[in-house]
Amino acid sequence: MAAAPSFVSTPRVGFCAISTANTALDGTGSPTSLITGVAAGTRILEIDIQCSATSAAGLVNIFISTDGGTTKSLFDQIAVTAASQSATVKANRNLATYANLILPNTNAILYATTTITQNINVFALAADL
Repeated sequence: MAAAPSFVSTPRVGFCAISTANTALDGTGSPTSLITGVAAGTRILEIDIQCSATSAAGLVNIFISTDGGTTKSLFDQIAVTAASQSATVKANRNLATYANLILPNTNAILYATTTITQNINVFALAADL
């Protein structure tokens, strides 16, 4: 156990744009890198998804790797709801918050995929320890 607690010191925003359907839940296919941890650790506070056009119902799958990206495991799924974006209807936006998601080192990486072919921006709001 550490002699002193670690507090977040440097805010970070991870970002990726995904659009190609990938329904695999084992991390295969082409998951897109969202954010990589730093040597002292990176705390993920929330993951936000924002569709950039009309959306169909589906999922954004979040994978975690602790070995530099060789092996990826499903960590979370965030629902995408159908919305017909227009000048008066906003595009779909959802988020997931985390109380204890830590990327412990530079080998830890979060990835994202979408189960439906559609344009989605994925943001990881984080802070380095």
